[in-house]
Amino acid sequence: MKKQTVQKTLSNTELYSFCNQMALILKSGISSSEGISIMLEESEDASEKTILQTIYDSLIESGNFADSLECTGVFPSYMLHMIQIGEQTGKLDNVMQSLSTHYEREENIAKAVKNAVAYPLIMITMMVIVILVLITKVMPIFNQVFAQLGQEMTGFSKALLSIGSAINNYSVVLIVLLVLIIGFTLFFSKTTCGKKAFHTWSSRLGFFRNIYDKVSACRFADCMALTLGSGFNPEYSMELASNLIEEIGFQEKINQCLTRMSEGTEFSSALTQTGIFSGIYGRMLSLASRTGGIDTVMEEIAEKYEEEIDSRLFRLISILEPTLVIFLSVIVGIILLSVMLPLMGIMSSL
Repeated sequence: MKKQTVQKTLSNTELYSFCNQMALILKSGISSSEGISIMLEESEDASEKTILQTIYDSLIESGNFADSLECTGVFPSYMLHMIQIGEQTGKLDNVMQSLSTHYEREENIAKAVKNAVAYPLIMITMMVIVILVLITKVMPIFNQVFAQLGQEMTGFSKALLSIGSAINNYSVVLIVLLVLIIGFTLFFSKTTCGKKAFHTWSSRLGFFRNIYDKVSACRFADCMALTLGSGFNPEYSMELASNLIEEIGFQEKINQCLTRMSEGTEFSSALTQTGIFSGIYGRMLSLASRTGGIDTVMEEIAEKYEEEIDSRLFRLISILEPTLVIFLSVIVGIILLSVMLPLMGIMSSL
């Protein structure tokens, strides 16, 4: 059936909401087509109605839920593949519930990362604006005061005044640079290519590399919990999880783990030896493999990693906040003192 793309891929929040509603509907014994019909009646958003109508029409025609979702062009391939598996195994309701948990966790991680990046950028922007106002608007006023007293600025204050004058004279160039900066910011934050470029650059930094590793481990554990709970073997589950991981290094760990398992290494031992999970998580999985509860332990591991990510990002923000405030205060203070101290000296000598 021909794909009918109606809009861009849904956000994690929208995917969570859809999966959660479908899970409730299916667990209530209502068929997927009836459920979509109910959601269509209750929907008030035009775009959402278009998507649901496309799904409903395709369901009536084909009866296949995964294919009907694919016709809209707004659902990710991982979700479509898992729903297809859910239909084949008769566990679609459980799969939809697991997917809702998965996308809720993805949204929480995305929000935490955005908050950690956005706050420093806002503070830095404010700092630059304050400094520009001081050297372009305030410093010329002090220069006039010095001139009226028969003196002129010297040293650091004179250098700042020259910089402010240059900025005023070349304000058009400054505006162009500002537009370019905004353009680059939007490129790196909104476009797929830009996000990949920023990810590549930031992954070289120790802190971000550590965060990305934990995000990858969280996604891996979350996917493994879902697939293992759906009845798939660890090898196939790991292949599916690899499609969710953006980190090349982590993907290599998964490939190494698969190689070790093919050579006879036990699943939990292979995870630990390749560095996918730390020792304590490896022991948890080793115990779980004997009791048959690996999917449950994987879910617990995913939750632990999410908590670790939130904790690290919260600590980063708590350190950056006072540091940036102090830095801004010191810079503003130096600029003002470079003018006020000579001025006070002149006033005291009169």
